[in-house]
Amino acid sequence: MIGKTKISLLVTAALFSSGQVIAEKGSIALDELVVTGTRSETALRELAGNTGKVSEEEIDLINADHIEESLARVSGVHIQRGNGAESLVALRSPVLTGPGAAGAFLFMEDGIPLRAAGFANNNGLAEAHYEWAGGMEVIRGPGSALYGSNAVHGLINVLSRAPSLELERELDFTFGSDDLYKVKGTVSDTVGAHGYRVSFSGTDFGGWRDEESYGQQKITARHDYFAPNGDSFQTVFSAFNLNQETAGFIESSDKKAYEDSSLMKTNNDPDAYRDWWSVRLSTRWDHVMDNGNTLSITPYLRNNRMEFRQHYLPSRAIEENEHTSLGTQIAYYMDLNGGHEVIVGTDLEYTDGSLQQTQERASYAFFGKNRQQGIHYDYDVEAVTIAPYIHAEWVLAEKWRATTGLRFEHVEYDYDNNVAAGTGEADGSACFAAPSECLYLRPADREDTFNDWSPKLGLVYLLNENHSVFANYARGHRAPQTTDLYRLQNQQLVGDLDSEKADSLEIGMRGNAGIVDYEVAAFYMKKKNFFFRDPDGLNVSNGRTKHRGIEASISLPLGEQFDVAANYTYAKHTYDFDNASSGTASGNEVDTAPRHIANVRLGWNFNTNSRAELEWAHMGDYFLDPANEYEYDGHDLVNLRVETQLSKSLTLHGQVKNILDEEYADRADFAFGSYRFFPGQSTSYQVGASYSF
Repeated sequence: MIGKTKISLLVTAALFSSGQVIAEKGSIALDELVVTGTRSETALRELAGNTGKVSEEEIDLINADHIEESLARVSGVHIQRGNGAESLVALRSPVLTGPGAAGAFLFMEDGIPLRAAGFANNNGLAEAHYEWAGGMEVIRGPGSALYGSNAVHGLINVLSRAPSLELERELDFTFGSDDLYKVKGTVSDTVGAHGYRVSFSGTDFGGWRDEESYGQQKITARHDYFAPNGDSFQTVFSAFNLNQETAGFIESSDKKAYEDSSLMKTNNDPDAYRDWWSVRLSTRWDHVMDNGNTLSITPYLRNNRMEFRQHYLPSRAIEENEHTSLGTQIAYYMDLNGGHEVIVGTDLEYTDGSLQQTQERASYAFFGKNRQQGIHYDYDVEAVTIAPYIHAEWVLAEKWRATTGLRFEHVEYDYDNNVAAGTGEADGSACFAAPSECLYLRPADREDTFNDWSPKLGLVYLLNENHSVFANYARGHRAPQTTDLYRLQNQQLVGDLDSEKADSLEIGMRGNAGIVDYEVAAFYMKKKNFFFRDPDGLNVSNGRTKHRGIEASISLPLGEQFDVAANYTYAKHTYDFDNASSGTASGNEVDTAPRHIANVRLGWNFNTNSRAELEWAHMGDYFLDPANEYEYDGHDLVNLRVETQLSKSLTLHGQVKNILDEEYADRADFAFGSYRFFPGQSTSYQVGASYSF
């Protein structure tokens, strides 16, 4: 049997390989290891590009109801909450919606995408088990050289929590405003050559708006095995279930309707809902070769099903989608003489998916376009992805490091339409209005193939032990989503879509100046073939946009007990083309793209294993439409979190959100002739206890 000392070393190595070695709260120490940027542990000081982190300790302190609360600590990240578990994401981008959002960002757990390429969902982060994560890493800007399609604007990698060295059993209960009840627990240990952890979490929320509520359950089981020959195996099983009664947008002609607290509690979509279920299973096998190189093979399986009402569209149709994927990630890690490292790999994936969209309402016209009753779309898609890549880290000189990477990605869709093609009814009969006036267009059976190259080039200069500067060029791409290609509208041409591409340049500096840890980066990015939905609900293809900005983070202690950490983003996102139908003009700011975002935390370690944290979150104003005629004024929120360990077994925790009772909108836009708001919650509280036994 392997001795306890050796197990300790092996589990420590596992922590490194999972990117879970955590520095002090708020620290970005240059010797800290991160995993997402290279798919293996890399010192932050040698990374050619940015990586934001949320540590395990921060995750436990935040005790988030929504992943937005944790990721607000990362510069360049902006997540707008919808209702319940829903959200829309921005990473060095506007908050993208509709077709433009699906696939613009890559959401992963332990380096494996939560959903298949081509089958993304805007709310996909809800599936990640962030409540029990061992850490979160964020790459802002293209990550496609290693990770492929969907990492156009960036990627978020939620890391599973590693097994503990000693027996760990914990149970946590939280109670809060508006009938909020949360329970979570974990059990973990290392026995011989085996380490395991099983974690679960459940949330039941009664809601503060009329006829809204949701119940959510998650479970993650992880098993690590270290073989006598040096091989290691990490197996992770995850399951997710959501049953949500959704409260939709509040519509108004008043731009500040969100200040009417009585109105904001109403729900004009009492029949809206979202039912969502997914499971994932993966095993990573790392085999150390006789020459010291490592072969890594990670087969995985995923299944995802969702049904919901499209309450945000005039048709209010029901969408049912699902997909099942079988894939593997293969990588060969080579350590060359002189400190050079090369990774050669291939990602392979097969997916079988389907979608059906059905309108219950009788046929009608809205904004000059007719909506057909019954089935809008009903199709199956088989997808194959083959993506070889090479990634290399070079030591150019004592203080110079270079990163080069190139990925080729082949995506092939085999689409099978199950109803009549064209703009008529699903049974082949003519549309209730003139065929040219009916909105929904169903292509006939077809096959589509997309081939994309993603290069990367980065440089790092180590100024000294405490400071480094970096520069990075990367290209991101996104093969069209299956919904882009096969859920068309009558103004579109079948097969008239190309892969979305973004070219990005960034420069930055990170380090430690005395007691101050910092990182600052500036970026410029151009994107083409942008596919989005205009304020009238019509699809626009072949769009172009520009993105530039500055991101900064800083942390420092204030005496022995206090510390402060802050992150700030200034960004300007503009259209780079004209489109008369949507009011888009070159130079206009993209809608839902605040220039200023900030988050500041003041921490107080008032006792051993006890901490209080006061947080200020600032959201700047932003335009609500492509013509820049309508605007949201922004908001400021103040939150307080406290946890204190009373004994070895018992910890109490609590938080008050929106202490100043700010009247605000989690999400605002202007569409179909009205302001629309997802209202923010007024002052709310939570209290809870965690018991270890």
